Amino acid sequence: MRVKLREPSQLAELERHGKMAALAEAPETANTEKVSEEVESEVTGTFTPVVQLEEVDVSNGEESEDIVFVKRSKLYRFGETMLDKGSGKKQWIERGIGEIKILKHKESQQQRLLMRQEKTMKIIVNALVDPRIVMTQNVGSDRAWVWSCFDYSGGEELIEEVFSLKFANADDAQKFNAAFEISKGQMAELHSTGDEEKAPEESVPESEEAPKSDADPVADLVNGVGDLSTADQ
Repeated sequence: MRVKLREPSQLAELERHGKMAALAEAPETANTEKVSEEVESEVTGTFTPVVQLEEVDVSNGEESEDIVFVKRSKLYRFGETMLDKGSGKKQWIERGIGEIKILKHKESQQQRLLMRQEKTMKIIVNALVDPRIVMTQNVGSDRAWVWSCFDYSGGEELIEEVFSLKFANADDAQKFNAAFEISKGQMAELHSTGDEEKAPEESVPESEEAPKSDADPVADLVNGVGDLSTADQ
């Protein structure tokens, strides 16, 4: 077996290439060691913020109420659009999608309908469960109900509105109507009980009757209200 010996010039060339490769790898190794040192020397101390923020209890007004019924649905309002304002033209306008709730107050036992938009949480229905409300099934649909009520969702004044609730299926619609009818009955019973508990007005003995006045009470009422007539603008 013959072994071919390399000439001195070839050995020198190989040695030179080996040194260059070592120099090329050196910066990468140095950077790796530097990163390792930085990780090891990372500060892990705990710093207390200068300003301490107190926790604030967020209330949505439903904490004192029990949920009697809840189901996701779509709400419509029968009214004028912004473009038809004042024209008298009314149509069904979608008001939002969310959970319609029947809530019962834990102390007063009063019940109300409440619905919020599921994205903005804005109140779109806030109405007392009035025993006089009649739920009517929408024409051509077994999963929608129409009713009229005094709504307070604006938070400023009661507004008489006509609403329609549309559920995902007929079963959910029937469950809502059944729960609402039960709530109506409970509210009617609550109001009748409250009327019976009111104390009767004390009658004034004939000898202590207030002296009659010559003033006309109707005229006084009109004068107190002011001019109710309307004039052309």
